[in-house]
Amino acid sequence: MRANLKFPPELLVKAQGRGLAIKLAIFDVDGVLTDGRIYIGEHGEEFKAFNTLDGHGLKSLQQVGITPVIVTGRDSLAVRRRVADLDLQHAVYGARDKLAAAEPLLSALGASWDEVAVMGDDWPDLPLMVRAGFACAPPGAHAEVLAIAHHVTRAAGGHGAAREYCDVLLMAAGHYERLLNAHHDTLDGGKSS
Repeated sequence: MRANLKFPPELLVKAQGRGLAIKLAIFDVDGVLTDGRIYIGEHGEEFKAFNTLDGHGLKSLQQVGITPVIVTGRDSLAVRRRVADLDLQHAVYGARDKLAAAEPLLSALGASWDEVAVMGDDWPDLPLMVRAGFACAPPGAHAEVLAIAHHVTRAAGGHGAAREYCDVLLMAAGHYERLLNAHHDTLDGGKSS
């Protein structure tokens, strides 16, 4: 089955990194995986809403060998729970300096900045985005972030923006249609109707 989702060819070329395949996809949390709002309960507990479309996108990246990495300036039980639920192996919480937090991960995972994609929405994400082979932002991102992003998603942060970022990376790497077609098969190996 052919994919219905389409992206401009020049975007897909850009999403392949600077001549090297993307190995790592870094995600900010607030404003990217969430809508950026933080709900605080009367006892100080923090609540965030995550989109299941985004979660499936991160899991799809894992399936094809692109490592999703969370680098967030805040630390909360809600984010840690979501990371654990998605079985993500690499996350940095409470990163005041996101570049200093990301550099050891790149080294440990054997990736250069040309092989990294980043999705962010505010100034703390800029040092990562300007170095990355591919930079993406949701439409509600700060103007300075939007100015350097190679792609601005149609979907808002927390409403499928991260999934769109994942879909671009999957399509650029040539895995999108294969994954899509695998979902058309039933668990018993037959074709779905």
